[in-house]
Amino acid sequence: MAGEMQTNRINRAQFLAGVAAAGITGAAGSLLTAGTAGATTPRRRGLTYRGVGYEVADGGTSQTSWRADRMRTDLWTIKELLHASSVSVFGDGVDRLTATASEAAERGLHIYLQPRLGDRPERDTLEHLAEIGKYAERLRRQGAKVHLSVGCEFVLFVPGIVPGADALERIKNLLAGTYDHKLMQRKLSAFIARAATVGRSVFHGKLTYGAASDDVIDWTLFDIVSIDYYSYFARRGAYVRDLRQYQRWGKPLAIAEYGTCTYKGAPQRGGMGWDVVDYTKDPEQIIDGLVRSERDQAIYLTEVLGVFEEMGLYSATVYEFVSPDAPHRNTPRYDLDMACYGLVKAIWETPDRPGAGWHWQPKESFFALADAYRRAARPSR
Repeated sequence: MAGEMQTNRINRAQFLAGVAAAGITGAAGSLLTAGTAGATTPRRRGLTYRGVGYEVADGGTSQTSWRADRMRTDLWTIKELLHASSVSVFGDGVDRLTATASEAAERGLHIYLQPRLGDRPERDTLEHLAEIGKYAERLRRQGAKVHLSVGCEFVLFVPGIVPGADALERIKNLLAGTYDHKLMQRKLSAFIARAATVGRSVFHGKLTYGAASDDVIDWTLFDIVSIDYYSYFARRGAYVRDLRQYQRWGKPLAIAEYGTCTYKGAPQRGGMGWDVVDYTKDPEQIIDGLVRSERDQAIYLTEVLGVFEEMGLYSATVYEFVSPDAPHRNTPRYDLDMACYGLVKAIWETPDRPGAGWHWQPKESFFALADAYRRAARPSR
């Protein structure tokens, strides 16, 4: 295993040294007490699964694209050092998705397998789903703990539900209100129903869908209610009240995604925290005035995780492990990792080029969640 860790330039000794440097020593550690209200509150029931999202995709460069050896190292890290019990394997490409899911199953991780074929016709999306669903069923029959998610926020990723040539244009139209809401809802509901039918036809385990928190979904189609949850409230009780609305279906509630970016004020920006990069500049630049803060990211994640634990939700999956194409740089203006939700930061060989030896380093949020996951999984005495 130590040889695997060297691929990403971190070994267990370095990891433990980082934990000490971050000041995370348990429930009374300085990171958690810095701003996590109720960090030492005993769990009442706790989550069934605690996980992280892991994307499989062609990267912006050949060096940052999915690679089997890096994937194996990352999943080892997720299981052994992050202490996660679950991983959400998402993205496109049948080979990448199936290879990653198979590796996760071999390591004993619970799996949410979620195909995301963005900006492709509905027929292609459903065919891609069918292929992945068949493989998920094969893993399930072999004894793997796997759930199939038929997709994520179709209004963004599937053309034709909301106007726009790509996801970014569709987001702009949603924010501006330049779309027919009733027509959008009819199209969304119809396509979700078709996806659920395809999923059921090939997969016989638990089925779900990654919905935006304000989507109107017919959850009778699924076994698990799954929400991409990026809300921010100043008080913990407000999270509880907000999340109760999703429990009215009487089904397990999964937080399919939760997270925040790596700068001060990012939690308040929620799911739009990434929208702080000026792509008209060459190279791209972070907008003026942002201050990097790994600590704020860590505090938010442990805060909301505590809420999920106390409510006894089914699962919670932090978004995400790494964003290879958004490197951390020492110059704040060019530090694209500030706009990332990752638990680890990508370090390129040079500021302009990832190179074959690019690697990642854990952020404070990695250490904070590793500690929280480890403590939560410890058997009660």
